[in-house]
Amino acid sequence: MTPLPTAFTDYTRQLMGDERFERYLQSFEEEPPVSIRLNPKKVESEKWKVEGGEPVPWCRNAYYLKSRPNFTMDPLFHAGCYYVQEAASMFLDFVLMNHGNGNPDTALDLCAAPGGKSTLLRSALPNDCVLYSNEPIRNRASILLENVTKWGYGNHLVTSVYPKVYRRSKLCFDVILCDVPCSGEGMFRKDPATILEWCPQNVEKCWQLQRDIVADAWPCLNPGGLFIYSTCTFNTKENEENIRWMLEEFDDAEVIPVNVSPEWHITGSLLPGFDESVYRFIPGISRGEGLFMCVLRKRGETHPRPLPTREGSGYSQMQRLSTPLTHREGPEVGLSYPQAIAYLRHEALVLPADTPRGLVTVCFQGFPLGLAKNIGTRANNLYPKEWKIKTTHIPDEYVPIIIDKS
Repeated sequence: MTPLPTAFTDYTRQLMGDERFERYLQSFEEEPPVSIRLNPKKVESEKWKVEGGEPVPWCRNAYYLKSRPNFTMDPLFHAGCYYVQEAASMFLDFVLMNHGNGNPDTALDLCAAPGGKSTLLRSALPNDCVLYSNEPIRNRASILLENVTKWGYGNHLVTSVYPKVYRRSKLCFDVILCDVPCSGEGMFRKDPATILEWCPQNVEKCWQLQRDIVADAWPCLNPGGLFIYSTCTFNTKENEENIRWMLEEFDDAEVIPVNVSPEWHITGSLLPGFDESVYRFIPGISRGEGLFMCVLRKRGETHPRPLPTREGSGYSQMQRLSTPLTHREGPEVGLSYPQAIAYLRHEALVLPADTPRGLVTVCFQGFPLGLAKNIGTRANNLYPKEWKIKTTHIPDEYVPIIIDKS
């Protein structure tokens, strides 16, 4: 185990108290839980089972696994049949079930990469709700776009701009998620590299950046709209103190509670004198990594502002920055497991002799993986090169993670 910084342990022990902090330390001796979330658009939970899976209680279609399999070598993972996501982050689904804001027309995930919460939002929101998923950092936005594309829903746009651009665009939303960049204390067990990056100066930098992001996001929320603030860190500067700042800064902001089960062992506020409803997952206490979440609503009569017209500056600005989903097309051609892995490695394929020439959609177990152009003697692989599997190892046999019960 990478040693925890003294400044972190001193502060966090005082914050959590001795008993809670000792349970947190003990969690480093355990393997972090592995969990996946099925894609209800592609996989009906009644017809499929997760091998050795145990339901995540606060999220629909989500399961803990007994161990971590090799997801990279599962074509169904690349087909978007499920998403590998940390269980605490899935608490967002329960929030939306409790406070879905009626029938929202528009939603925004402002800090969306790599895409776990965005794909969850897309599955939980009404099909006709337009979801914008944004990531300012371009290389991270590319990963977001890949995951959103594979998830396979319409009405989902990916953008790569800083939050101030959304504020200037005059776009407004019924639901906004701000899963803000943070100091990452809640990921220490899962990702030891975050321990080496932590320092008190970074905490100071983070809480100030988080307030800048929220200040740009709040004006984009329609009256009556839902605002979800989350981090993957423990300290109160990035959590409770930021919520208190929001309540002081925005006269129309109010915190709304979520009715959680005591069996989930979710921790409330750790800031003395701050009694608003907040939800903190702590490894060793709740079954997942570190997460803080608070749900707010903008007071006022609900009268959603329409999306800007084509003539409006906001519409034209965001259109240039938006990337719509690509669409799959052509006759479907089934692949064996070795062929599917070869395709995902961006290798050329030889398809059956009766395969029509031109664009075809290649599939594994009936699920589309992508496009190929059949020219007869071979098929040119049109799978995006930046998505390809880079490892040269190919397993001897396919070990399924999700299984069709039929």
